[in-house]
Amino acid sequence: MNLVAAAPELFLLCALAVILMVDVFVKDESSQVIFGLSLLTLAGCAFFTYSTLTPTVSYAFNNMFVDDPMADWLKLVIYVSVAAIFIYSRQYLQNRGIFKSEFFSLTLFSMLGMMVMVSANNLLVLYLGLELLSLSLYALVALQRDSAISTEAALKYFVLGALASGMLLYGMSMLYGATGSLDLQVIAEMIATGKARQGLLALGVVFVVAGLAFKLGAVPFHMWVPDVYQGAPTAITMFIGSAPKLAAFAFVIRLLVIAMSGLIKDWQPMLMLLAVASLAIGNITAIAQTSIKRMLAYSTISHMGFLLLGILSGSVVGYSASMFYAVAYVLMTLGAFGILLLLSGKEGEADALDTFKGLADRSKWYAFLMLLLMVSMAGIPGTIGFWAKLQVIQAVVDIKAYWLAITAVMFSLVGAFYYLRIIKLMYFDEADSTEAIGGTGDTHVLLSLNGVMILVLGIVPNALMSLCMEAIKHSVKLS
Repeated sequence: MNLVAAAPELFLLCALAVILMVDVFVKDESSQVIFGLSLLTLAGCAFFTYSTLTPTVSYAFNNMFVDDPMADWLKLVIYVSVAAIFIYSRQYLQNRGIFKSEFFSLTLFSMLGMMVMVSANNLLVLYLGLELLSLSLYALVALQRDSAISTEAALKYFVLGALASGMLLYGMSMLYGATGSLDLQVIAEMIATGKARQGLLALGVVFVVAGLAFKLGAVPFHMWVPDVYQGAPTAITMFIGSAPKLAAFAFVIRLLVIAMSGLIKDWQPMLMLLAVASLAIGNITAIAQTSIKRMLAYSTISHMGFLLLGILSGSVVGYSASMFYAVAYVLMTLGAFGILLLLSGKEGEADALDTFKGLADRSKWYAFLMLLLMVSMAGIPGTIGFWAKLQVIQAVVDIKAYWLAITAVMFSLVGAFYYLRIIKLMYFDEADSTEAIGGTGDTHVLLSLNGVMILVLGIVPNALMSLCMEAIKHSVKLS
């Protein structure tokens, strides 16, 4: 069974059982205790994951679960992301009376689903991980039960998510029918040797890509993203927009690249259409938004378009570029929503763009951090966002899809407009409020580190690039 390969997941499951029991017996100040236990749990998961981090690939549970460098590095970034979310959102959740054990337990269950998705080597395990993540997210969106907007967002997310899960499961059943196996390696071998039923395979790919596109929030399966981003409490929006994207990236790699690399001629054109549509709709629609959360939602859609560009290139360089992009995107999203949480008052949400008016007068440091985050999202040189976009575009150029590269550059220019608009509001408009920016000391330190990371990795990105390349090389065997 090789339980060592699944040690982080087993540890997390045991820790969750302890956290749930503690919540039952510790009534007074239980949320603070759960907060501390959750951070300790993340540290323990990181220890077990790092201890199994080797260039070799090992399998567990009869080849249904894989422990490889890509899985280990993505898990480590997920732990850091979830820890940052816990720290950033503490004050925000306390102000709204939802700093409860349910938030931490559901978030950790979501993380368990992500970890299973990242290490799955079997169609059923992939789907189980995805559903554990999705069901926990539906509940998190509706965490603020007295809010009609949150409840509506959760209902929309649930209905559309169930539809997408059905499509994905139907596609997976077709893959099983065409190849006779649930194992990703066996499916890849059957496709490569031509033993699979081609007609059933082609239909299965269509359903699988549609389901994956929904989970990524790519056009035309993006309809849930703006409503959920705006309706959910900002702390939950930050979670939905960050760590799950790493799991979604791994999901795409496992399913399309490892299991169906022999069908690249079938799924590559579909990813091209999804990428171009996401870049166009995401960037153009974001310009018209007056809500910062909806603007960031459409921004996410455009970023997923870039992520797909690297994957559709069909090369190790492209896959590593997409992995680098996913990590960079998570760093930028955490920082942007972290500042948004700081600006949110005790009751209202910092949702309008006008919230950023005159931020430089209220806090020069946070205005500077937001400036860094916005120029990075726009892909301006000197930040990690520039290298992320450049690598993806280079991967597309390598396969001679010059029209895709030109399209990506053009829509990046369009996207720069709404990012620069935030900078204009911060530095050139008068503030509507002179209220001091709150937040705890650990939040201020972590936000500062987050902003500095954007700058440092923009100046010296080679270490992270090499790490992504090595992880993909050892984990993805191209047929």
